[in-house]
Amino acid sequence: MTSNVHAFDRKLLARMTGALGDDRVIGRLALELGQVFGEFLPDICRAETGLDITIGYAGHRTGMRRELIASMGTGVLISEVSLRNWCTDFQIGCDSPIIIALVEALLGAEPAGIEEPQPRALSQIEIDVAVPLFEKIADVLRTAVNAPGGFEPIVERPLNSVARAKPDPMIEDVHAGAIDMTIGFGPVLSTFSIIVPQSVLLKTTIVFPKGSGQQRKAKAEWTEQLEEQVRRSAVTIEARIRLESLTLDTISRLQPGDVIPFLDAQDVRVDVNANGRDLYVCEFGRAGSKYTVRVKDTHGSEQDILRHIMS
Repeated sequence: MTSNVHAFDRKLLARMTGALGDDRVIGRLALELGQVFGEFLPDICRAETGLDITIGYAGHRTGMRRELIASMGTGVLISEVSLRNWCTDFQIGCDSPIIIALVEALLGAEPAGIEEPQPRALSQIEIDVAVPLFEKIADVLRTAVNAPGGFEPIVERPLNSVARAKPDPMIEDVHAGAIDMTIGFGPVLSTFSIIVPQSVLLKTTIVFPKGSGQQRKAKAEWTEQLEEQVRRSAVTIEARIRLESLTLDTISRLQPGDVIPFLDAQDVRVDVNANGRDLYVCEFGRAGSKYTVRVKDTHGSEQDILRHIMS
């Protein structure tokens, strides 16, 4: 006997329940939101950092949320964001090259002299610097959407896309829209994206903020905040002491309790490094019950050392 039961079209069901909309409607909303970002975000960045960051609308994409996130690639930072009374679960993603360029500028590099970085996973220090940028993107978004109550967005610390947990297969994916924006600094042009469920976008009204002045803080305040984040970031350093040369035969026969002399007979040279980069030349010593190293020379200036650590 032939069954008369047929599976209900999931896409049709999504349209009927308001979870999936017409691509042109999503496109219009994305364009309006893109215009808000293009109008206000550059002024906020310039007022707070002194850097000429350009912002432009780059189009929109629609599809399942996981696919939209995956299509951003591997060299991307992604933050989970929520805004009460608008959307409790959306994402902001940003290409890594622009973050790398901003870190270089923060450390004193001239914008015109910054070379286009290759996309890659970012260090924790670079992520520290990226956090305020993600917060500013979320702040502009908050001013443009109908989220009553005046609540602040909650922006989780961004993660490299390769470090994000895999989605739970038991949780159903949702139809979403991605608003893509170009973000440029010097010769570097990257993209950041806001990925929002279509069920939220279809209920959203975009409003141009009356002025960007309320979003601005003093330039020195934000610059100092970024610099402080860089300087307070914890870095693991290692000390390397050169020992006397031994033959492979001797090394293979070493047993617990055997002693290997230092190479230097007087002041024992110690090379201190972080992230595989040599930072200081030190001498081995002791203070009380603790062994120590005393800095004798550095591998470059303070700015050079910061760049070495973060590269």
